[in-house]
Amino acid sequence: MTLSKNAEKKLAKKIKRCQLMVAAETGLEFTGEISTENVVICNAGLSTGLQQEVLLEQVLSYGVSPEDVVLPAGKSYCYLRFRTVQDAREVCTQMNGLAPLGQDGSVLLMAFCKEFKEGLRDETDVERVPPGLILVEDFVDEGMERALLGLVDWEEEDESNGSLKHRKVKHFGYEFLYGSNNVDKNNPLDRKIPEICNELWEKLKRLYPELSWHVPEQLTVNRYEPGQGIPPHVDTHSAFEDPIISLSLGSSVAMDFRDAKGTHLSVDLPQRSLLIMSGESRYGWTHGITPRKMDTVRLNNSLTVRKRELRVSFTFRKLHDGPCRCQFPTLCDMFQSESQDRADRLKEKAAELELENVHKVYDEIAKHFSETRHSPWPRVESFIKSLPAGSVLLDVGCGNGKYLGLRPDIIPIGCDRSAELLKLCLERGHKVAQCDCLALPFPTASADACVSIAVVHHLATEERRRQALSEMARVLRPGGRSLVYVWAKNQEANAKKSSYLRQNKHNNRPEKEDRVKVAEHYDGLLPVHTNRTQFQHQDLLVPWKLRDVERNERETKVTFLRYYHVFEEGELAKICESIDGVTVVESYYDQGNWCVEFRKE
Repeated sequence: MTLSKNAEKKLAKKIKRCQLMVAAETGLEFTGEISTENVVICNAGLSTGLQQEVLLEQVLSYGVSPEDVVLPAGKSYCYLRFRTVQDAREVCTQMNGLAPLGQDGSVLLMAFCKEFKEGLRDETDVERVPPGLILVEDFVDEGMERALLGLVDWEEEDESNGSLKHRKVKHFGYEFLYGSNNVDKNNPLDRKIPEICNELWEKLKRLYPELSWHVPEQLTVNRYEPGQGIPPHVDTHSAFEDPIISLSLGSSVAMDFRDAKGTHLSVDLPQRSLLIMSGESRYGWTHGITPRKMDTVRLNNSLTVRKRELRVSFTFRKLHDGPCRCQFPTLCDMFQSESQDRADRLKEKAAELELENVHKVYDEIAKHFSETRHSPWPRVESFIKSLPAGSVLLDVGCGNGKYLGLRPDIIPIGCDRSAELLKLCLERGHKVAQCDCLALPFPTASADACVSIAVVHHLATEERRRQALSEMARVLRPGGRSLVYVWAKNQEANAKKSSYLRQNKHNNRPEKEDRVKVAEHYDGLLPVHTNRTQFQHQDLLVPWKLRDVERNERETKVTFLRYYHVFEEGELAKICESIDGVTVVESYYDQGNWCVEFRKE
């Protein structure tokens, strides 16, 4: 098929527009009418649904084998490299403006370019495989292949024979439980691994005596029709020993491996080959088979496609008899389970710390604390006075309610955990509720504004601090604003001492590290801060000394320890920015506090 001159002109204009977009993104140099070995498909790639195997099959139909096909991840363009300019020109003549492989059946737009760097192959790296992976070609002969395939009766119905969404499967020794990716060690199957497989173990020991090989106790046989695959996964660390071995029978297939860094390696598994995944390849890489009916393979330094046929895999595993201690935590179920247990314990201990060293303390010192908290902070007062008349204002952690009576023309509502502080608010006629700032008892989008002054720094983990801020954002209406104050670790910002430090009647020297007192803490020990000195730690206990008069009228002092997490610069703003639907309007320092105003979008 050839194009008319008018159609050729329109095609050239479309290609030129696409070239400009690709060049702007990649810096690639196009050569115009000068042919080269390198071709860019300007309007089709992975993001448009183009499949490498489909593109390659089309190219091969013209009797040309490309050296390389590169489809960059997430892009709407791709590259072809040929051995000769003549091959490249032939493919462009046949496909440019004609091949309907673009999105929704649009034709491909192709252009010649100078050398592109993406996809260049290091000839020493062509056969690269994940570390620890061993591939033994022709591990069994055709006779053994027929014997092994004959072991499985796919028509037989029993408790271990099933049909998954993408393939048929049968188990020997123990049933593999796909819900938990594990086996029930207390429930072995009557059908054991066939004795003929013992020949495989003997051969393995002779070929690789250095492997810490164990006779397998579990076998999974998978039957793959052309077009079927298996999602990327790693065999459960806690369930199975190292190595995992898999025999490919009936047909060859390409298996995809990926590590935690995103490295992708495609390993061709020839028919009758044995795959041994040990070490890093067993624990640190996922492996899977992409569902498709063709695979791209390299043959004599050229790419070609190979159609898949019926394939049966025999995967052998040895059950684990102890905990996994691998170095790949992102893929280790044992590590993730232990991490979750630690997180649950930490959450429980954090709540205990806050109960003992925040909530109970404020109930004890409420009256004395209120006597020291009477003047509103100027910038907090300015924020409240900026609200439109009739606004609903929530004060989260309202204390004695000093901010609740500033505006008679708005609707202020206070909440606090301390019952004793709330009694003081009620005596002053304020509307208040007792609650935890981690779960505010107000409807979503019910407030126009929110203030939280000197509250969030009493929460013992970053997760709990984020939860409190998320709750404040939740109760705001769209466009609503919140102002949050927390203690700053640096009490001398801009070379000026905060009012906290200026109240030190003796000296402003920080407590020396060797004189720091410690107290019991949910995760070990916490330092006890020396009042009116610069903070030396982020997580600490701050004393509150309360005068007490005993029955004999002898005055004594009782010291209570309050937990604080004092904030570094930018820390509060970073947490606020991580909350969906929140925009930080302003972040500033005010008299020893880090302060953030945010808006709900």
